[in-house]
Parts: sequence; C-alpha cells; structure tokens
Amino acid sequence: MLPVLKYATLTTLLAISTTTLATTYPVTLTDMDGEQVILKKEPRRVVLQDGRDILTLALLDRDNPFQRLVAWNNLLKKSDSATWSLMNKKWPESGKIIDMGFSDKGEVNLESVVAQHPDLMIAQLRSRPSLIQTGVLEKMKQLGVPVLFIDTFENPVTDTPASITALGVALNREAEAKAYTDFYQQHYQAIIAKTRSVNPQPQVFIEAKAGLGGLESCCFTHAHVGWGAMVEAVGAKNIGSSLLPGATGDVSLEKVIAMKPDVYIISGSQWATKTNAAVPFGYNVTPSQVDAAFNKMKQRPGFAQVSAVREGRFYGVYHHFYNHPYNIVGLEYLAKFIYPQQFSALDPNQTWQEIVTRFTHVPLGKGVLGAQAPGQQ
Repeated sequence: MLPVLKYATLTTLLAISTTTLATTYPVTLTDMDGEQVILKKEPRRVVLQDGRDILTLALLDRDNPFQRLVAWNNLLKKSDSATWSLMNKKWPESGKIIDMGFSDKGEVNLESVVAQHPDLMIAQLRSRPSLIQTGVLEKMKQLGVPVLFIDTFENPVTDTPASITALGVALNREAEAKAYTDFYQQHYQAIIAKTRSVNPQPQVFIEAKAGLGGLESCCFTHAHVGWGAMVEAVGAKNIGSSLLPGATGDVSLEKVIAMKPDVYIISGSQWATKTNAAVPFGYNVTPSQVDAAFNKMKQRPGFAQVSAVREGRFYGVYHHFYNHPYNIVGLEYLAKFIYPQQFSALDPNQTWQEIVTRFTHVPLGKGVLGAQAPGQQ
C-alpha cells in the first residue's frame, strides 16, 4: 500500500500547492527590465512579440499554449519549421492567429496589435530599444496595455527561470511555473557542483549559426550573451567574450586558430536558405545526416588547424537553445562537451524528453539536439 499512499500524498500536495499559488488580481510584478507591471485582471488576449516564446507558454498554459494569443510573430515557422509543424498539428487553430511579421529585433505592425484589443504584450528584453524607437511602448502605454519584458538571451541562466516565474504570476499559472523552475534549478546546480572546482578553466570557442551563410563563412560568435553567456555559466572561458567589442560578431578563423581553444562547438539548425550548410540539429533529423554535415564542415579551408578540431574536441548543438526557455538542455550539452569526464553519465536528450513530457503537452518528436563530430574519415 505504500506506493499508493505516496502517490495520493503527492497528488494532494499538488492540489494544495496549485490553490495556494493562484494569482490574486490586481497584481504588481517586476519584469526583466526592472519595471513594475500592473495587471488589473488575468490576461485573456495576449500579443507575443517573439513567437519562440510560445514554448514558454507551453509550460504554463499546458492544455493549449495558444489559447490567449490574438497576435504574434511566428518566428518558429521561419526559423524552426519542424517544431512549428509539431505544434500546429497538435493545435491547428494556431495557424489562424494573426502573424504580424515583425522582426525579432522588435519592429511591430502596430495597427495589427491595436486591432486585436490586447490586454497584455509579452516581449523579449532585446527588443526594447526597437519598441521604444518605433513608438510601440508609448502607444501601448496610451492604450493602457501592459508590456511585460522577459529574457532568455541577455542573461539566459538568471533570467530564464525568473521570466517564467513572472509569467506564472501574470497568467495565473504560478504552480506550473514553479514546477518547471524547480526542475531547472536542480539541473543547473548539478552542473556547477561539478564544474566550479575545475582549474584551469577550459577555453571554448562557440561558432553560432555555423554554415548558415555557406561553408566559406566563419566565425560568428557571442560574447557575454546567448551562447557565450551559457558557456560562462557552466564555468568555462568563452573566447568570444575576450575578442568581441559588442554582444555578437565575427572572429577570423586565423584568430581562432591562434587562440588554441580546448573545445570547439558549433550551433546549427534546419534553416530554409539556399546557402545553409549548417549541421541540421532539431526534429526529423537522423544521426547520419548530422555526421555528413559535420564531415563537410571539417573540410572548410584551414579548419583542421584548429587545435580542438584536430584533437577530436569538435561538437555541435541545436542552435535555438541560445534563446529558449528549455536552455537547461543546451547547458547540459555544453557541460557534457566541455567536461566529458565529469559528465560521462549525463544524458541531455533525456532531460529534453522529460521537460516536454512532464511539463508540456507538446508532442515529443524525434531528432538530434547535440552530438560530437565523427572521427576523421
């Protein structure tokens, strides 16, 4: 009888927790811009500035993450069509939601937003300068529409769980938010518990969107944001942070070779462009397709001179984890790649599956999210 009693107790606690964590409106919360946002009632008509954040809503409005959306920028369709196909098949009404077509930098079709009579706009912090410049924030203020800034890019490890917590309060989904952020913190603490004592810090170069412009292009990277911040969050030294004058930019292959990285990591996806030669991480991809793309990448002129590539420390990961509510999976891949001895038993793909099946109702597709490049052919 013990297992039955234990299950019943957990169920009861969850019910109590859900009731305890219900939001009482009006509510005032602080967003990732440090601004106080007042919500007079539970938002029912939401505009999503960055459509990739539908995956955050999937953690909260689990039965239907699209249920509140009245307008959005469907960046999933543009940048990760396999994920969009999965979600659209599960929730076909999502295809009817107005796609405003504004960029991930914040430009907005303001008329489309206003016409939907939203009661909340959710936006990525990185879009704030553009939203100010285009007058969107001022217009929302005039209309009395709160704008809640979240962040999964500028400070991914700190702000991702904080953003989900804030949205949990805003949308009356505090219990769902807490369940995921507890999971997130447990997994992250397990990483840094093993890496904080590693000395000297491994030197890592991460080439974001490697091959997107063709095999001849190299080497776009992040400094203290996105992938660079995630490399630093697992205790390694991000080479891009010491070389770039800004948040992102290009580093010459010659400079990378001279820096002698201990580990070289690329990010890739299935971008629908004529020039794309990236490793096609994501859904509906086979290991053989990934290996073939890796082998082509290794044939880039001069690439074999990179110390990490020459020594077999060449890896790749699903690009979109750099700006993703499930970036804890990306952090685990980085930890496994950078510290193979400490994390030999770690299975980031299992973490991904657990997130999707335990915290969302998103269909669990098959694919490849991270891998080590195959040996020299």
